[in-house]
Amino acid sequence: MEVDLDTIPLVALNMSLRKKLGLYLNPRNMVAADWMAVAETMGFTYLEIKNYEASKSPTETVLEDWRARNKDATVGKLLSILEEVERKDIVEDLRPLIDENVKKYCESLKKKAEPPVQVAEVDSCLPVVPERVGITLEDDPEAPELFDAFICYCQSDFEFVHEMIRELEQTEYKLKLCVFDRDVLPGSCVWTITSELIEKRCKRMVVVISDEYLDSDACDFQTKFALSLCPGARNKRLIPVKYKPMKKPFPSILRFLTLCDYTRPCTKSWFWVRLARALSQP
Repeated sequence: MEVDLDTIPLVALNMSLRKKLGLYLNPRNMVAADWMAVAETMGFTYLEIKNYEASKSPTETVLEDWRARNKDATVGKLLSILEEVERKDIVEDLRPLIDENVKKYCESLKKKAEPPVQVAEVDSCLPVVPERVGITLEDDPEAPELFDAFICYCQSDFEFVHEMIRELEQTEYKLKLCVFDRDVLPGSCVWTITSELIEKRCKRMVVVISDEYLDSDACDFQTKFALSLCPGARNKRLIPVKYKPMKKPFPSILRFLTLCDYTRPCTKSWFWVRLARALSQP
């Protein structure tokens, strides 16, 4: 059965294929359209496009940001854009790989949708524990522990996380933060537990941005996972926080979100009030 590519999200295209797209589009080309033409057609502004020039692979960065901010970012739409900028050569060359990626994506969705294999009931002297119950200190099978915000941070920024706990939990705001090293019980799969907490247990996610954050695989996973739950950040789920000067470029994937900046002396006195108000929203 033929698949409607306009219904297939961009996430279906794996990293290998995105790198191949970069090989076609990253080099500046005076004859054929390059990544800049694609970004402009996707709706990015001149300043945004100029900022992407600093990326190691502008094409991959543009694709990731487009997916994060646009619910209509589908495989079909990408192919239409490539044809619109007259890069049918890319479509023709990569179409077999694109179709293969889409096929694998559809198969994985079908597999997830299949009902579990029924097995005969087995008696056991041990209690049956539901999946992902008892993952935090105050978890209860009847009432899983919920939080106002998941804090995404790397270990080198833990001192600021302590300050965040003092300012937001131990003051009149009385917010409840999910700090992985403090609240999560050991012994479970990190990625599974993190996904559960971000998606189902926490209303928001605060991302502590620093040079070290940019090198953290865990922070990268957490941020991209949270963005995938709220394309375009329409429900204000993600709140980036910058608390110290950075030498590296600010992550492009978060550039379209309003920043809570602790480094600006003129707004520092309002920092905790603004952050607390944002986290207190329903």
